[in-house]
Amino acid sequence: MTSLLDQVLGAPAWAVLLVVGLVVFAEDALFVGFVIPGETAALLGGVAAKLGHVSLAAVLATVIVCAIVGDSVGYEVGRHLGPRILSWRILAKRKQGLDRAQDFLARRGGAAVFLGRWTAFFRAVMPALAGTAKMPYPTFLAWNAAGGVLWGATVVTAGYLAGASYAKVEKVVGRDVAFVILGVVLIGFVIWRIREHRREDSGSQESEGVASANR
Repeated sequence: MTSLLDQVLGAPAWAVLLVVGLVVFAEDALFVGFVIPGETAALLGGVAAKLGHVSLAAVLATVIVCAIVGDSVGYEVGRHLGPRILSWRILAKRKQGLDRAQDFLARRGGAAVFLGRWTAFFRAVMPALAGTAKMPYPTFLAWNAAGGVLWGATVVTAGYLAGASYAKVEKVVGRDVAFVILGVVLIGFVIWRIREHRREDSGSQESEGVASANR
């Protein structure tokens, strides 16, 4: 992890922006947000900005634009290929999550697109589901843009603040130890998100079991 952070944070500015942008875009556009860590990439972009490797404004612009454009691509994928994608065997294990996302979208409409951006799984599937449901694109775009701007600014800023802490630790105990600490923090963040997602799935299964028993 230390080596990976060293490579990412020490890369040229254009490379940092390219990697961060591609990961954020792919997470939203390709229906694979439960595999590709868009949040982690955006956090690292913020850290890199604090350390002076890249402009903060450039990272913010890249993350926000790629998030909005990625969602728009995901919407078009869902609009044209939604039923076919939902029938993929690879998504069979995600059926409960997809059902929850579809129900959330049906109940909340455009607000679900905005709120879904703050949960990794919903962030990945909501654009395609909105397209599948034939939500009017202007409605989708408005909520998508609002969510993309707020989410991008929040996550990149969090990374920027983490970079400030990294810089302080580096000054006191050295670069290697600072990298290790930053790596532990990022790994902890990823593990927390995975456990949160599993708790959501477990709660959904229990609710379904209770509902079945009461029938």
